[in-house]
Amino acid sequence: MFDGTSRIQPAGAAAVRTDSQGSDTVITDLRHVVFALSDALDLVGIDDLAHGKRVGIMAAECARAQGAEAREIARMFDLGLLHDVGVSSTVTHGHLVAEFDWESSQVHCEVGHALLHDFAPLAWMALPIRYHHTRWERMPRTLLPAQDALAANLVYLVDRVDALAAAHYADGSLLISTQGIRDQIAGHAGSYFAPELVELFLEVSRSEAFWLSLEPRAVQAYLAEMLAQGQTHATGMAELRQLAGIFSRIVDAKSPFTAQHSLGVAKLSRHLAERLGVGPGHCDKIEVAGLLHDIGKLRVPDEVLDKPARLDERERKVMNTHSFETYQILRPIPGFEEIAAWAAWHHEEPDGNGYPFHLPADRLPLEARILRVADIFQAMAQDRPYRAGLPAGAVADFMQGLARQGRIDPAILAAATADMDAAMAAACPRTT
Repeated sequence: MFDGTSRIQPAGAAAVRTDSQGSDTVITDLRHVVFALSDALDLVGIDDLAHGKRVGIMAAECARAQGAEAREIARMFDLGLLHDVGVSSTVTHGHLVAEFDWESSQVHCEVGHALLHDFAPLAWMALPIRYHHTRWERMPRTLLPAQDALAANLVYLVDRVDALAAAHYADGSLLISTQGIRDQIAGHAGSYFAPELVELFLEVSRSEAFWLSLEPRAVQAYLAEMLAQGQTHATGMAELRQLAGIFSRIVDAKSPFTAQHSLGVAKLSRHLAERLGVGPGHCDKIEVAGLLHDIGKLRVPDEVLDKPARLDERERKVMNTHSFETYQILRPIPGFEEIAAWAAWHHEEPDGNGYPFHLPADRLPLEARILRVADIFQAMAQDRPYRAGLPAGAVADFMQGLARQGRIDPAILAAATADMDAAMAAACPRTT
């Protein structure tokens, strides 16, 4: 999947390197990170957690039937996994699944392109993602490499197949509905889809196995096989931080209330960690944890996340699932064991009354307690659509109240209040 001269390691490998200051930091397989974070994109479906995976399977099987080499098959699978990288809204996801064509579908394509085109290991995906909802008859084929145009259109085709099949997954009616789906795709040859791709799909989808591979158990087996077979790409902290930044932008774009929140939490967490004497390697990892701490919010419905009033009990329970979802997404990544725990524990309180694990203070490492303080501090300091951010004095007063209640670590708060100007600047960084 990945070009370049990066060191190749066995699939699933994670290593530790020593940086110039003698601190350990993570080197892991970027494919594991991408596969895990693709789970976050599927969370946007709320009740359907495999859309990207099914699109990847269908795209890969079409490439396989065309005689593509293993590397290209893996690339098409990965493209399917991440094709909706520009979607964070449950409302947008609902339109994309429920409607064959939607007038605003290009927005998430443009967002996805912007997210990936500067990230070298995945930059090859940017153009296919930009055009994966463009009809073949409107594809700017004179401006695009042929392989990108065809890859984009193949993803569009199988993405629409999955949308047409969505209603049939739960009730077991898929196999009796496949001919109708095939007929609809065939009817769009030359308009929505390249005729040769329609012909390819119709040939591949003749078998029951093609459709049965989209069932949950088969999807998981296929995912494991592709992860084991694909070419690995050893990646260090700089690339991990950049990729974490991409996914933090996806999370923060989900709601106008949370724009720039993850970046601010990451910057403030690192600032506090450095003041508290945490080593450089752990400062790197806490910054990544800060960028990814809210990734589980992708499963929270828009109407809950955007509600300007107090949440009712049901809505609060839904909201409180997000930190456990973060844990579920991050923990399978080799080398991310600490990052996953710190990120997932950012709502744990020293008195044991936090969530989702209700951990007591003696089980909360310093890094998790730092993230807890940074998360609340940033939320108070940041401008939100329904209120201006609090000034430094008011933030300090609010946080002191939480410390007296045993809800945050007072020593970490002291590190923040010792230089409130620097803490406020880290929590609300200027971006261009």
